[in-house]
Order: sequence, then structure tokens, then C-alpha cells
Amino acid sequence: MSNIYVDTIRKTGGSLGTDIRVKNTSVYESDGGTSVTQNLVQALCKAWYDIDGSSTASVLDSFNSASLTDNGTGDFTVTRATAMNSTSYACGAMSDFDSGDSRVVTVTSNQGSTARSTTVIRHALQDTSANGHDPDHFSALIMGDLA
Repeated sequence: MSNIYVDTIRKTGGSLGTDIRVKNTSVYESDGGTSVTQNLVQALCKAWYDIDGSSTASVLDSFNSASLTDNGTGDFTVTRATAMNSTSYACGAMSDFDSGDSRVVTVTSNQGSTARSTTVIRHALQDTSANGHDPDHFSALIMGDLA
């Protein structure tokens, strides 16, 4: 096997660092050698967001998130800019409150139904007494295949 050492990768006719394509089957190799590889595209986070849920809900920072809807106390809907390939994706979420423990219940929904959706995800946040609660910070990430 040959090695290629470069400082800059450019697409033919492109500018610095633009239009580089990575195929869905591309893998990367860990420092340990060829025995440990990972699919590069599947390993990437497809959407994430950090939300300030106190008072007026707002998105502090995000990737692939088009909009936030505050449905009521502790009830938020996030719409993705690019849909997932199917409803088989994973969502991890966490939140913090001023005091006490918090729970995040993630409900995927489509227009208020409980059916999973490729573009919309709804989060219900509760305190330990199962009361709706607006968090100071709430964040989530979504892993899976994009459409």
C-alpha cells in the first residue's frame, strides 16, 4: 500500500477545501491499524442543537435544525433542515435545570401524532415529579442515515 502526504486537498477546478466527496462506503482506520475501522459517513452526527428553554425558547447553536417550536412548558418540537433516510435513527438528549433532577422524554412525532417522523422530533422535559419543566439548557443529537 502506498501513502500520500499532502497539506491541502482540492477538487479539480475547486477552491481550498471545497467540494470534497466522501462515499457512503468510506472507512477510516484507527491508530491501532487495519483491525479497527469505522464507516466514516455513518459515524457522523446528522443533527444537533442546544436550546435555551427558559422564558422565551431559543436555539443557541445547531446543525441541520431548521426550526424550534415551543409547544408549552417543557414541550419542544425541532424540525430538521434535511430529513433522515428512515425513522430508524437514534436520538440522545440531556438537560439541566436550576435545581433538582431532570428527565428528558423524547417523543418522535409528526403533526402531533405519535408516529415517528424523518423530519420532526418532539421533546417533553419533566422534573422528577413528572411535571413539565422548561430547562435552562437542553441539547440533543441525532445519529442515523440522511435521506
